[in-house]
Amino acid sequence: MTEPPTSGVTVPSASEQTSRGKLPSWEVAELPEPLPFSIRNMFKIIGPGAIMLAASIGGGEWLIGPATVIKHGPGVLWIATVAIVLQLIFNLEGIRYTLYTGEPALSGIMRLKPGCRFWGGAYVLLTAMQLGVPALAPATAVTVFGMMVNRVPVAAPADDEWQDVAHAGAVEAEAMLTKQQAEAKSDSSFNLKITYGIIVVTLLILMFGGTIERMLEWASWFMIGYIFIFLIGVNLWFVPGTIWASTLAGFFDFGNWPTGVEPLLMATFFATAGSGGIGNLTISNWIRDKGFGMGAVVGAIPSVVGGKEVRLSHVGKVFAITTDNLRRWRLWWKYVVLDQVWLWALGCFCGMFLNVNLARAIIPHGTDLSKVGAGAFQAQYMAEHFWRGLWVLGLLNGFWILFSTQLGNTDVLVRTLTDTLWTASSRVRRWRDGSIAQVYYSLLLVFTAWGLIAVHLGTAMTLFKYLGTMAGVVMAIAGVQLYLVNTRLLPRELQPSWWRKAALLICSLAYGAMSLVAGYDVVSKWFA
Repeated sequence: MTEPPTSGVTVPSASEQTSRGKLPSWEVAELPEPLPFSIRNMFKIIGPGAIMLAASIGGGEWLIGPATVIKHGPGVLWIATVAIVLQLIFNLEGIRYTLYTGEPALSGIMRLKPGCRFWGGAYVLLTAMQLGVPALAPATAVTVFGMMVNRVPVAAPADDEWQDVAHAGAVEAEAMLTKQQAEAKSDSSFNLKITYGIIVVTLLILMFGGTIERMLEWASWFMIGYIFIFLIGVNLWFVPGTIWASTLAGFFDFGNWPTGVEPLLMATFFATAGSGGIGNLTISNWIRDKGFGMGAVVGAIPSVVGGKEVRLSHVGKVFAITTDNLRRWRLWWKYVVLDQVWLWALGCFCGMFLNVNLARAIIPHGTDLSKVGAGAFQAQYMAEHFWRGLWVLGLLNGFWILFSTQLGNTDVLVRTLTDTLWTASSRVRRWRDGSIAQVYYSLLLVFTAWGLIAVHLGTAMTLFKYLGTMAGVVMAIAGVQLYLVNTRLLPRELQPSWWRKAALLICSLAYGAMSLVAGYDVVSKWFA
């Protein structure tokens, strides 16, 4: 192996600034020495993967995964396998840029042509389109409603039920439907108030904790701990071995595409089986704030209550390519692999498996879960057939699954917009004495207010399908951009191998194709 050069890294000259998105040149600093690699130090350093896992294990595993498998069988789970593997490569390549520069991956994208203003504006729009609607807040509210009222909300009568009654002229049935409609309206109103409360609680939690990343990490470890303990327990209790085997086999039944499948549902499943879209890009922001690699020398976003006096640089710092720095790089990369492969990716597989496995044991095949939801169905079944206490425990598990995603998605939305504006605009950096916390919390207040309005736009499942569709579009665009960032902006010694580059392009192609199929299906139905 050729000895790496010991000279300093080349920093872009003034003439090269146009090709780097007209952002300032990187500064040069020493790559921090990570703690020696050990199990004890592992738990001190890793953590962004826990935040991402808590945010990932919500809608895809709790809403879309069971709904898809109950409708089409476990053979479709290979889509989750492909999605998680592709997203894992995507995450690692975004982190690669951050380890070297201390900048989040989106800042690297903003250094590409045609420049930071263009890509900054584009990602502000994409982020708002994907996460601007709090899709998980109404779903979380249903679990709270169930624990408070001891039942699921009453669903409004469908149009065909009214038509059948009208044709039959059944007065008693019409009175019953009218009563059901009134109860559904009352339940909907109460559930909406709970949704408002969840949005406000999300705001309050994000205000504490030193740095926002640190607070999210503490909360995430707690939530995923409860989720996995509960899911493992009830799976061992209720699910026969034959279902375990067939569910596991479905993750490797590659190419299984059921007839009559809804393209939008499958596209949402593909996008949300891991994290999906902006959430995958944001892992590099959490990596920076945790202090991985050069992230330790650029700062972080502090909390408004109890926050440290931390200044976040709007431009990254890079290190010279020396033998010692490459040794430190390899050690940092070991911690990254633990955080992403063994914590996030394995956690996503297990979360999907356990949720779907339990659903298959309890919910009849072909059941429409778009209105009831897999979690409420499972909790009700376990309570009726085994132990009444499982009603509350099951709904509490659903609450932590969904609320963790609501909390993570809110931070992803505001954090991405904050970092984008902070990097691209000197005017934003001068606002409020250059406090990035002021920018973060101003945007958080704006989107909290908007969320109270946006929850009226549709059901949790409808909103989540929209979120998943936009996530696929983001993955298709950003995969190619990460390929360009890591091959054009990183030193040769730190660039990804050929197969990682190929995987990024395959990721973009796969998500682009799935998004096009889903989009075509939606548009054709409109015109039909």
